[in-house]
Amino acid sequence: MSDLTLVQAVNRGLAQAMREDADVLVLGEDVGVNGGVFRATDGLLKEFGAERVVDTPLSETGIVGAAIGMALYGLKPIAEIQFMDFIYPAFDQIVSELAKFRYRSGGQYPCHVVVRTPYGGGIKGGLYHSQSAEAYFAHTAGIKVVIPSTPADAKGLLLTAIHDPDPVLFMEPKRIYRSLTGEVPEGDHRVPFGVARVVREGGDVTLVCYGAMVPVATQAAEQLATEGTQVEVIDLRTLVPLDEAAVLASVEKTGRCVILHEAPRFCGYGAELAAIVAEKALYSLKSPIVRVTGYDTPFPYALEHLYLPNVERVVHAVKGAVAMG
Repeated sequence: MSDLTLVQAVNRGLAQAMREDADVLVLGEDVGVNGGVFRATDGLLKEFGAERVVDTPLSETGIVGAAIGMALYGLKPIAEIQFMDFIYPAFDQIVSELAKFRYRSGGQYPCHVVVRTPYGGGIKGGLYHSQSAEAYFAHTAGIKVVIPSTPADAKGLLLTAIHDPDPVLFMEPKRIYRSLTGEVPEGDHRVPFGVARVVREGGDVTLVCYGAMVPVATQAAEQLATEGTQVEVIDLRTLVPLDEAAVLASVEKTGRCVILHEAPRFCGYGAELAAIVAEKALYSLKSPIVRVTGYDTPFPYALEHLYLPNVERVVHAVKGAVAMG
């Protein structure tokens, strides 16, 4: 075991995969000489060379398009989009090409690509460096959407993504890149997709979250516990595939559901979670489903602290759910 930050765990996962399989390579803006804007690829160029750690032009559509071509010829490219906010020029390549190759080829071409990208607020990045766009891609059949919240999961889920034959969007919560550390297993540590993590057990309210909101949820749950309310915190880890059974089992136990994410509320991923709970666990509910989210505005710079869900907002929502039934 090593005690690592989340970004260090990503780096270890990349190095692990590249040492084990010569077909794995990394490409993106500044991933080589500079080691990435957040240093997630630091040291890889020195170890693996410029043929496997490729500094690309500033063209997201070119990065993903090149990765698709590489994958169709048997390589396993990991494409880095420097900030998720810059992924939109590559949107057509991802949803129209990458996500469709297995289906349109009758399974002959699985298009083995991982697209890594830091997402979300918390670093004073303003509206062009702080977006959470997971709902766009979770809506696209053919792509798996993965978001770790701990260093161990960052490495374990990344290795699973790299070895998965289907395309994976691997979203990294940059807000907690270096703000927390944790033990990370050495070697080929993999975390399976579609298995949520029960961060904290409780019998009063289910709090469903992912990514950078997991520490917020945990802090809120700890505060509420001192007041007598036991919150069960569920970290989804993968949005697609979703561990629907874990969410429903928890809601059926607690009778209440609060959903937490930092993306905007309208048509956010939480809306799908709310629909699933309403459709399949309605008679277990003691109170309405509650969402705590970002706001339906462009991401603000000066008011970032008001936009992002915090412990106070989560505590208020949980108390409201308990008071209603």
